[in-house]
Amino acid sequence: MPQKPYPLLLTVTSSSSVRCSFAAKHILHFVYLFILTIITIKVRQKMLACGGSRISHQNLGSRFCSTGIFHLSSFTVKPPSYATATVAAIVDNNSHNPRFHPRFVSSSSLQSKSPGDIPFPPVSFSQREDEHEKPSEALSSVAGGIVALGKFDALHIGHRELAIQASKVGTPYLLSFVGMAEVLGWDPRPPVVAQCDRERVLSSWAPYCGNVAPKEFQVQFMSVRHLSPRQFVEKLARELGVCGVVAGENYRFGYKAAGDASELVRLCDEFGMGAYIINSVMDRHQDARNMNRLDLKDRGQVSSTRVRQALAEGDMKYVSELLGRPHRLLLTIKDWESLTSTSSTQRMSAPRSSLLNLPPKDGFYENCSLLFGEQNAVTCRVSIDTSHIHLEMDRVDFCDNDYSQKSQVLGIEFGELKS
Repeated sequence: MPQKPYPLLLTVTSSSSVRCSFAAKHILHFVYLFILTIITIKVRQKMLACGGSRISHQNLGSRFCSTGIFHLSSFTVKPPSYATATVAAIVDNNSHNPRFHPRFVSSSSLQSKSPGDIPFPPVSFSQREDEHEKPSEALSSVAGGIVALGKFDALHIGHRELAIQASKVGTPYLLSFVGMAEVLGWDPRPPVVAQCDRERVLSSWAPYCGNVAPKEFQVQFMSVRHLSPRQFVEKLARELGVCGVVAGENYRFGYKAAGDASELVRLCDEFGMGAYIINSVMDRHQDARNMNRLDLKDRGQVSSTRVRQALAEGDMKYVSELLGRPHRLLLTIKDWESLTSTSSTQRMSAPRSSLLNLPPKDGFYENCSLLFGEQNAVTCRVSIDTSHIHLEMDRVDFCDNDYSQKSQVLGIEFGELKS
């Protein structure tokens, strides 16, 4: 009399399980279930690899993983003819568990397929892991994130839009290159945003990015200078372990800028990453500007070149519109002996060598704000000449307090240039 089969339940996690029945004498069933269990564990590990990210349509606006269940019917090992099994990956959208990894959904498929229509590749995760190197431990901070690509000098509203779109897909990062000027032999020039002030600016973007402040991830330009477009995307996928990229429609990359936005989409699809291309943020006042004085690559979009040009003209209102915030000039204060006071005003001067970023045009600016750390701003007047920057305040006791005496960095936000 044949032996009656009995059920076996192998529970991998609380959110994924494998059920099947088998006869005790069929050893092949044990082997099959063991392989299936390992595969299911790999599924969950891939989910955990991209914590906080989510799948979105091409417009980045609507999530299509509301059910939280993704049937992996195409992702199974062919069982013996006398046994069948079904695997389902279940994600609890009400918990803080990491969600489905978007790495295997190409940007071209997002518009045409519903959640149930998007299969996993018909190969095991172990195969893909063998092909792709694991992210380097030194670079693990960006692994699983969505990186915005560009030259983030001014951190203007166009850059902010890239971060906003990245935040709609996952954890947003700005990928910045370090040492570009030195490698390319460019003349050194002060940055629009002081290095020590960049974190503050990015934190101010949090309300636009789902209350998440984008983080900046820096890569030495020398390490990517000679990479072809394909090698660059390969580095993002294999070495950095990012889940996807966001770039502007005019973005170019790779050695001698050989790759464009369409090439970026194709390569990201090849390496299993999402690629999201957005339209440029246009300057609302471009018709009123003299375009002949701007870079030839500038066709009306907001750019760091425009910000620098507006600063050179002393048009601080226009600068604020391009940046989405007042321009803040930082300078180091080492010698308070330059401070002079009268009965009604207090004056201070500092050499231009103390400036940490790009100042506006030389001249006299009224209704400026002087900031020591996080203290409330104090109204001041600022005069800039070829060798010094001079400040005048009506509060004669402001620089006498203990905090200002210890402070080493002073911030100035500019009002209008007095003609």
